[in-house]
Amino acid sequence: MRIGVLGTGGMADALATHWVRAGHQVTIGGRDVRKAERLATRIGGGGVEPAGLRAAAEFGEVVLAALPFGVGADVAGDLRAVLESKVLLDCSNPVGSGFRLLTEGGRSAAQRLAAAAPEAQVVKAFNLCHEDVWRMRPPVFDGRPLAVPVCGDEETAVERVRVLVRDAGCTPVAGGGLERAGLLEATAALFIALWVGEGADAQAIAPPLAYAAGPSHQDATSGAAVHRRRF
Repeated sequence: MRIGVLGTGGMADALATHWVRAGHQVTIGGRDVRKAERLATRIGGGGVEPAGLRAAAEFGEVVLAALPFGVGADVAGDLRAVLESKVLLDCSNPVGSGFRLLTEGGRSAAQRLAAAAPEAQVVKAFNLCHEDVWRMRPPVFDGRPLAVPVCGDEETAVERVRVLVRDAGCTPVAGGGLERAGLLEATAALFIALWVGEGADAQAIAPPLAYAAGPSHQDATSGAAVHRRRF
């Protein structure tokens, strides 16, 4: 797959590294081409090249917008014609001081990208973890690969992103249409507030899947299993 990366920061570095190792062709695009050159050199291998933002967008079948909230939509608008019919992958988190969700009451960051480049196929993923988690090879905890929710309206675009999730060593999870991207962004705001603000384990706020519908449901399921074993 040909992947264009818009940005030269930590997320661009972490994700592009996985994808180059998986055999994809990646072009790193930056406003400062020298930064793109340094990142391409650090990633290494024959599958990565530096360029400007426009050239990276032109190159990619999938274009990762690894840009801060507030910048991504402006860049997508400038590259609107280039992004037509491409998969535009948004990993941003619109979280401000005090762990406040900056899009509260309005469109999500992903929807703003879609409005700026309406002919692109926008998909939301890779926003729930710090860049250092994405640097892990692979992100596996207690023997279980990290699950990555993916939100998008176009099934072919979502499937391409699922491939990239797997190539990062993770498990894709269906997150619904792009209208649910705001829920992912709000989840990130909550998790960051718990992890960073409170020093709390965000994973501890959810029960195991077997109890997700309540203990009575779990008990009924267990009882049915016992009944089946007896007969």
